[in-house]
Amino acid sequence: MINNVYFADTCWFSHVKTVYQLSLNRIFYTALLLMLSFSVLVGQTTVTERFVQVSGIITDELMKPVQGVAVISRKLHRATASERTGIYSITSTPGDTIFFRALGFKRYHTIIPPSYTERRCLVDIILEPDTIPIAEVTILPWKNYSEFIKDMTKERPVDPVIENMNENIASIYVAVTNQTGVRASPEAGFRYAMEQNFTSMATRNQFPINNLLNPVAWAKFFSEVKKGLLKNQSPTKPTPVKIKKKKNKPSKK
Repeated sequence: MINNVYFADTCWFSHVKTVYQLSLNRIFYTALLLMLSFSVLVGQTTVTERFVQVSGIITDELMKPVQGVAVISRKLHRATASERTGIYSITSTPGDTIFFRALGFKRYHTIIPPSYTERRCLVDIILEPDTIPIAEVTILPWKNYSEFIKDMTKERPVDPVIENMNENIASIYVAVTNQTGVRASPEAGFRYAMEQNFTSMATRNQFPINNLLNPVAWAKFFSEVKKGLLKNQSPTKPTPVKIKKKKNKPSKK
């Protein structure tokens, strides 16, 4: 009697266990089927992203266009720069943040509203100057004023090129001053410049003057030759020119 009761209890327990396992398996497979269906539906739905063309003019406080302003889209990771007239244009999306950066101006940013439905957006920007005034700073290669005086008053060797140049200038000055009837003075330079100016005005749109065919120039040349123009002269000790004086003829009474 006891054995029959034990056998009946065992059979009932095993039956309950089997039913419980079947219900768990059914729930598991049902959940797995729902997850697969959801993933398929999500994969089939395509989200179309809307783009907005943002453009405008960037100016300063005086309404002058600012060139070379960096325009950066944070969401699309794109960038552009404003033109010489201050005009810019960049592609963006609703909900995007656009930054404006320029040297000497404060940073500025604008946000495209997420609910924006238009294809174009006009945004004009006025940048504020970002300058910091500082005191004047004088930079010298000396530590103090005494070192500056010491360095400036120190004797330095003369450059051979400069020394040779000074000697050439001195020799030219001596040669010019030793010529007869010529003085190195501002008046002589001004006179020469005025003569050149007059000659250029007189021969405008014409051939320059050729003294080879000028009888007055030849007469002056022969007169100077008679006075000793072609004689050898020392550059340091000019020899005086002997001028023949005409003798006055006695008047007939």
